[in-house]
Amino acid sequence: MTDPIKIDVWSDIACPWCYIGKRNLENGLAAAAGDEDAPQVEVTFHSYELSPDTPVDFDGDEVDFLAGHKGMPRANVEQMLERVTGVAKDAGLEYRFDLLKHTNTVKAHELLHFAKEQDAQHAMAERLMSAYFVEGRHVGRIDDLVELAAEAGLDAGAAREALESSRHLDDVRADQAQASQYGIQGVPFFVIDGKYGVSGAQPPEAFTQITRQLWAERLTPADEALTPAE
Repeated sequence: MTDPIKIDVWSDIACPWCYIGKRNLENGLAAAAGDEDAPQVEVTFHSYELSPDTPVDFDGDEVDFLAGHKGMPRANVEQMLERVTGVAKDAGLEYRFDLLKHTNTVKAHELLHFAKEQDAQHAMAERLMSAYFVEGRHVGRIDDLVELAAEAGLDAGAAREALESSRHLDDVRADQAQASQYGIQGVPFFVIDGKYGVSGAQPPEAFTQITRQLWAERLTPADEALTPAE
């Protein structure tokens, strides 16, 4: 059997471009899935904290956070959020920055690693990002994360144990160390087949094209790929 194309995604669930990038990746792969020889793709999410110094309970809204954290004028922050909201809408996402509860995301990343053990990482990533950007749910406290884990189909008790014990913190740190080795300085960042790095929330067509190209190369025997000598 032909090995699947591996796409490793470094992201933070509190990164607005990461949710857009996730949706664009999914839409791009869905477009290729209808091909006669559809690419087989395996997607894995990895941890990246944009603001690890953020408190679990931040006193203020998203404008307050960005204005203070990045030193940007509030008017500029509001314009930036309006632009991101528009891009998200084009991807089928309804961002609600007015509801968003900014928080530390390390426990959410631990939960994603727990979900990966249960073969439910994709469902958990979707639940966390939707809860954060669309529903205004808190994704930094253990009690809230356990509720979201249950909503994603995971065992609440097992999720709580994993979070309270910090059992997956080393996995989060390993992802971050790998990101540093790759030289990743911003997310989303996609590593495709361990060879190609793609930065930013690329359009769906970009993911469709690269997966089709790589899959075609996999299906072409090496001897057929060579040009006969004259």
